[in-house]
Amino acid sequence: MKLVAGLGNPGDRYRGTRHNVGFGVLDAIAARHGLRFETAPAEALQARWRRPDADVLLVKPLTFMNLSGQAVGELLRYFRIDPAEVLIVTDDVNLPIGRLRARPGGTEGGHNGLKSIAQHLGTIDYARLRIGVGRGDERRDLADHVTARFEPDEQGAIDESIARAADAVEMWIGEGLLNVMNAFNREVKDGNEAKDE
Repeated sequence: MKLVAGLGNPGDRYRGTRHNVGFGVLDAIAARHGLRFETAPAEALQARWRRPDADVLLVKPLTFMNLSGQAVGELLRYFRIDPAEVLIVTDDVNLPIGRLRARPGGTEGGHNGLKSIAQHLGTIDYARLRIGVGRGDERRDLADHVTARFEPDEQGAIDESIARAADAVEMWIGEGLLNVMNAFNREVKDGNEAKDE
């Protein structure tokens, strides 16, 4: 079994915010395939996706971003899933709006959700797919920035990147992370892709 966790904060207050793009990606996949989220055996919502090539658990932790690892760790233990079969989908303020970046591991880069995941998995070697949400005004408090909704002129780019990230998750399930990195770690400019630096 594989597990894909989209990170975010629960509740209407946070719906559509920068921190919740991970939830948005899982919602997009669920809508594509007629999947429904239900209560998980942890503080999370889960949707079971039985594919011909893999049994996949889509997970939205309800522990709030900074404690995401608690729910993910519990589900890995409950279903006996190896961290090598996990993909974490989350926002990244260090990437421009809409940019995708997949990696097989690494530090949390200041992201408390990823820090919590690493603590509960006992490793930083787990796949992650980051979606750029931009940093905005450097003078603005970062917590306020990530819990704010997108500006109207940003919404089109973020909607497109959520759809592309859903494509990337589906590719990861069927073809692995290297193919995702090759296909999606590129900057999209005016419909053309530039090589990731």
